[in-house]
Amino acid sequence: MTARRGTRLRAFLGLLTAAVALALAQDGLALRLDPNDIATLRKERKRAAAKGKLPLPGTPDLKNLDDRLARRGLAPEGAMLIRIFKAESEMEVWINRGGGGTYTLFATYPICYWSGSLGPKLKEGDRQAPEGFYTVDWRLAHPGGRRWPIALDLGYPNVFDQLHVRSGSAILIHGGCASIGCFAMTNGVNKEVHKLALRALDAGQSYVHVHSFPFRMTRGNLAHFSVKEPQWAGFWRNLKQGYDLFERTRLPPRISVCNGRYTLAETGPLEGANPGPIAVCPRTQTIISDLHAINARVATLDGPPPLPLKRKISLNDASAAWHAEQGSLTQRGPNSLRQLAPETLPAGISATLTRPLQCSLLLASCRKYAALRAAIAHKEKVRLATPEKKKKRKKRRSYYSKKKKRRIYY
Repeated sequence: MTARRGTRLRAFLGLLTAAVALALAQDGLALRLDPNDIATLRKERKRAAAKGKLPLPGTPDLKNLDDRLARRGLAPEGAMLIRIFKAESEMEVWINRGGGGTYTLFATYPICYWSGSLGPKLKEGDRQAPEGFYTVDWRLAHPGGRRWPIALDLGYPNVFDQLHVRSGSAILIHGGCASIGCFAMTNGVNKEVHKLALRALDAGQSYVHVHSFPFRMTRGNLAHFSVKEPQWAGFWRNLKQGYDLFERTRLPPRISVCNGRYTLAETGPLEGANPGPIAVCPRTQTIISDLHAINARVATLDGPPPLPLKRKISLNDASAAWHAEQGSLTQRGPNSLRQLAPETLPAGISATLTRPLQCSLLLASCRKYAALRAAIAHKEKVRLATPEKKKKRKKRRSYYSKKKKRRIYY
């Protein structure tokens, strides 16, 4: 009798443990990827591609695209949504069922390689794959590059990236297994994803949304990785809002940028079947317009560009050139008046950022200083335009101690 009770107890505990493990797994708390595991996975896939071991494990049957669509009850030209998860090195393609229906997961593809680490792309040349919400239209589906004529350009930097003074260009979903900021999918997967995107755009979808996440945005993963990368915790919580909306509705959310953040709202079946571009609130649009004006002024040069060097410069030539440059830095350049800060700068911006430059933009050193000053002015304007949250003062509690004959605060 005792043995039978022990068997039943062990069985009950086993079922309880399995249920808890399943619940944790569904919320992302059971299995967590370590940064070393993420790097190892990318290296293994890159090594497999170099040895010709393709397609990668987990790749769908790429020879029967239309048959696979038919088995799922999906139209070949259905509207599509792409979701990227960097930590798991996976890309999902979701397709709309049509007739006012929701999106269905069609395929999950292994990403052969993406460069950088978890976190957004910040500047040109940092070899970092971006994170955020992007849209691909007909033009970006035909980037026209020589190396990857079949590719999808994410349109980085989007308006959110521009607002945060992030730079870069030509961030693609392409083939192969090498990346300096793009998502390399191998040639076979890239052709299939590109074909689905072109079909959707030809059928009338104006923008194919691409949601690039650092990881699957569960509460457990967010808490885990926010401890390791605390500088991106707030940004990732903002991305999670879009992730949660799609998980709940299976429709792409309406995305806009305001006050330095993504603003996300639920869409209906009609808008979800043909989502629009990323919108911008009026205040943010003014800031971005000012930033474009600054960059245009910095890029404007008077006179011919410097001639390329065709011979090595001697020590005497270099010394003479250095003295000539130092002398010209004290003179007002021919286009220094174009280097004023934007006219719409609010009160509170330092006058140092609004004075004309005392140098010529024909000099590389002056152009570098002008761009730096413009970026500082822009960040100051964003800071002044974003309302500050008032900190709640904690009420002090106290009691009178007869033993110590005084009031004790805690």
